[in-house]
Amino acid sequence: QHDALTGLANRVLFHDKLSKVQQRGRPFALMCLDLDGFKQVNDSFGHPAGDELLRKVAHRLVDCVRPTDIVARLGGDEFAVIYADIDQEHSPEDTALRIIRRIAAPFEIGFQHVSIGVSIGVAVTVGSAIEPDLLLKQADQALYRAKGAGRGTYRLAEPPMDGRIVAEV
Repeated sequence: QHDALTGLANRVLFHDKLSKVQQRGRPFALMCLDLDGFKQVNDSFGHPAGDELLRKVAHRLVDCVRPTDIVARLGGDEFAVIYADIDQEHSPEDTALRIIRRIAAPFEIGFQHVSIGVSIGVAVTVGSAIEPDLLLKQADQALYRAKGAGRGTYRLAEPPMDGRIVAEV
């Protein structure tokens, strides 16, 4: 149930945790993250360097979130964060900005300094009113909007009025 490369939750454990958080009925957020510039690192320095970078990204992500949050590697250079409890003191938007700043700082890979970025889509729910798969789709759509806005940023999901995913024009 853990990713062999990073030690983070894998896709199976992520979906299990997402369902459990959703069933509690308290406000929470889901963040979908995609690394910007990762392919260039793999192409320029090789897959071992890419693997090392993914491990270091995983470590930074864990450092950016609270112990109650769940960080997962969904595959490739895609990650997710289940922001378990929204409160007045800590917002998912603040966490998204902290992640963006932290990932933008150069990584030391071998003897090279490598810079990448991250784009983040954030979907917020008030609890059990939305199915986990729909929340994931909303966060994913917000991620694509963040990438379209120039990368290295985050966007909040815009939930459709009737609960269905609406195709963007």
